[in-house]
Amino acid sequence: MRLKTVCLISSLTLFLSAVLLTGGCAIIHPQVYRSFVTQTPAPANSYLVIGFMGGVEAWDADKHTVRKLALKLRSLDLPNVYVETVENRQEKLALQLIQNALDRNRDGRLDEEERASARVILYGHSLGGGSVVKLANELKEIGVPVLLTIQVDSVGRKDRIIPSNVARAINFYQHDGPFVRGRSEIVAEDSQKTTILGNYKYDYKNKKVDDSELFWLGRILEGAHAKLEFDPDVWAKVGQLILREIEESSIPVPESKKSGRFDWSISRNLPARHSARRP
Repeated sequence: MRLKTVCLISSLTLFLSAVLLTGGCAIIHPQVYRSFVTQTPAPANSYLVIGFMGGVEAWDADKHTVRKLALKLRSLDLPNVYVETVENRQEKLALQLIQNALDRNRDGRLDEEERASARVILYGHSLGGGSVVKLANELKEIGVPVLLTIQVDSVGRKDRIIPSNVARAINFYQHDGPFVRGRSEIVAEDSQKTTILGNYKYDYKNKKVDDSELFWLGRILEGAHAKLEFDPDVWAKVGQLILREIEESSIPVPESKKSGRFDWSISRNLPARHSARRP
C-alpha cells in the first residue's frame, strides 16, 4: 500500500512538473488587463473572440495552439473583429473586457441595447475549456448573449452544461490520455435556446501528431491530451467554426483569407450550423 502511494505521488509530481515546464510563467507573472489590445468601447456590430489557454500557460505563450489560432485570426484583418487570449484563471479580466467593449455610452453599466448588441465567441483548451463555460455563465448573469462556445479537451467541474445565453456550442475530446481526459459530453441547459453542434471524440492510439514544441516530459505525461492540442485537424475545424459564425452573421470572409498556416479547407466536413446530430 505504501509503495503504491509513493508511486502515485511520484507520478503526480512528475506530471505537475511537466505542466509547469510546458505552460510558461502564468503563475509567476499573471495576466493583467493592459495586455489586451482590443479597442474599448468597440464599434457597433463588432465581434469579440476570446481564447482561453490551458494548464498554467501564459496568455502570450505562442507555442500553444490557442494562442496560435488567435494570431492567425488577427492576421486575417477582418473588419471589427477583435481577438484576445486569456489565461484560464483570469475569467474576470475577460468579463471586464467584454463589459468595457459593449459600454458604448461609457456610463459604467450595460443597458438593454448594449447587451443585445454583443457578438461574443469563446473557445478554449483543457482548463481553458472549463473557463469558456464559466465565463458564459457569468455573461448570462448580466444578460449578455454568446454566439458560440468551443471546448477542446475541456477540463472542469462545471463544464458540461452550456448556459441558455449561448446560441451554439461544440465539444472536441479524447479519452486516450493517461492523466487528462476531456469532457466527453456537453448538454444544453435549455435545448430551445442552445444548439449543441456535437461532441466529437478523437482517437490517438494510432494517429501521429507533431507535439514536439512541448517539453519532452510533458509530451510523455500528457499523452493524447497534448496530441489533441497540436492536432491540425482539430484546430482547422475550430478556426473554420469561428470564421463561419462571423461570416454567416454579417461579415463575408474572402476565400483568400481562409488559407495559410492553418489549413481551413480540411474543415469542409463540419456539421451543419443548426444540426444537433452527434456523429
